[in-house]
Amino acid sequence: MTAGSASLTLGTWRGRRILVLLCAVAFLDFVDASITNVALPHIRTALHFSAQDLQWVPSAYLLTYGGFMLLGGRLADLIGRRTIILCGTSLVAVSSLTGGLAGNSAVFVGARLAQGLGAALMLPAALSTLTTTFRKIEDRNKALGVWGAVAGLSSAAGIMLGGVLTEGPGWRWVMFVNPIACAVIIPAALAVLPHDRPSAASAKFDLLGGLLATGGMLALVFALVKAPDQGWGAARTWWELAAAAVLLAAFGVNERMTRDPLLPLGIFRTRGLLAANVTGFVGFSGLLAMFFFLTLYMQNVLGYSPIEAGAAYLPLTFAVGISAGIGAKLATKIGSRPVIAAGALIAAVGMFLLGHVPVHGTYAPDILPGLLLIALGIGPVFVGVTSAANAGVPADKAGVAAAIMNSFQQTGGALGLAIMSAVATSQTTHSIARGLGLAQAATSGYQHALLTGCWLTAGAAVLALRTANSREDPMTAGYAAPAEEDIRDIDLTAASAND
Repeated sequence: MTAGSASLTLGTWRGRRILVLLCAVAFLDFVDASITNVALPHIRTALHFSAQDLQWVPSAYLLTYGGFMLLGGRLADLIGRRTIILCGTSLVAVSSLTGGLAGNSAVFVGARLAQGLGAALMLPAALSTLTTTFRKIEDRNKALGVWGAVAGLSSAAGIMLGGVLTEGPGWRWVMFVNPIACAVIIPAALAVLPHDRPSAASAKFDLLGGLLATGGMLALVFALVKAPDQGWGAARTWWELAAAAVLLAAFGVNERMTRDPLLPLGIFRTRGLLAANVTGFVGFSGLLAMFFFLTLYMQNVLGYSPIEAGAAYLPLTFAVGISAGIGAKLATKIGSRPVIAAGALIAAVGMFLLGHVPVHGTYAPDILPGLLLIALGIGPVFVGVTSAANAGVPADKAGVAAAIMNSFQQTGGALGLAIMSAVATSQTTHSIARGLGLAQAATSGYQHALLTGCWLTAGAAVLALRTANSREDPMTAGYAAPAEEDIRDIDLTAASAND
């Protein structure tokens, strides 16, 4: 354990303050992924975006957020989590101010790219601080329950805040609100977070691994974001995916050979870690994209204003908080595996209901039931996956483990959005060719996209059965001793302490 990271409990005032601060960091990062959605028409008009280039307002953030996540997690382990949180938050503040003042589309997209980089530094550092601070299983599950609630409600809260700000002070405030939040987080972090020494102070930074991993993730997310426009069968899409595969394969080879790898491959010996991350990848590929398509349905088909579309998610934000708390208690009693599986199934039923929204739908009978079921399911899924993906990970690998989990989730979200966009576009085009009106065709496209998300979420419930069950003490279970040939991939001292 690093200095300054002594175990705390939620029963102490300091422990509660640290948890609130870390959740504030997570909330800021997750909200920024969705807060611009309902402001897109206003941003397009003000900054003269073309219809094709407008997708880069949300996608630019996702690109660097997912692409630099692993790098951010390793830097947190090498340099110190507190330092990386402060650096990332400062970058988010400056880039958000730049975006709010932008006079053209290029500056705004550049600001969103920098925002994503700042978030990629902040989030794994914050999550690894949580998992190394609260080491008692009951406190850790409670803390992860709060974290899961924040993560689950933040996407909906981002849409709601975006609507309020866009119709209130104006669309630029979806960016200006961030520096205000950062001005609170930075001094709080200086006052509350411990001065942690780097967990791997003697290690050297794997520069080649950092370049290969970041390049590979950027290429992969870029290919997934562009695929719906270019076409999945387009040669350019396949070349981009091939480039990502080559870079990531080269990264894997490099990590096997280098003495101080960016990603210690021995971490995947942690029982159930890979299964937990794959479950999150598949589950969130459906769940995160749901907000995008449901918002389009409400605005483009039902004619909701930005603030009305945002307010439609209010019940979900409250319900997620409740369901995450329930999920945390159940995870302590029965373990994360059944919690993830049950939560994913409930959320899949909600997605199924939303996949049948009618052209002339109304909120209470056609949207609210599905939203509430998704809220009941998504909280336990967030809590369970986070718990399972960090169970048994040594303290000096916590930053990397947090980065792996969030990289899987964000890449899953990008893939889900790409797949569901392709499904929606294909179905809408087919419906128009059959002579349906624009509203009917668009609704049909949204329905098919949401049903695709339903099956992805249901698939996550099946995959969850392969995850580790965090009912066992996550700091003493699941970390297998390395084989002789894997000595360079894993810190032996940490491994033996956790066997």
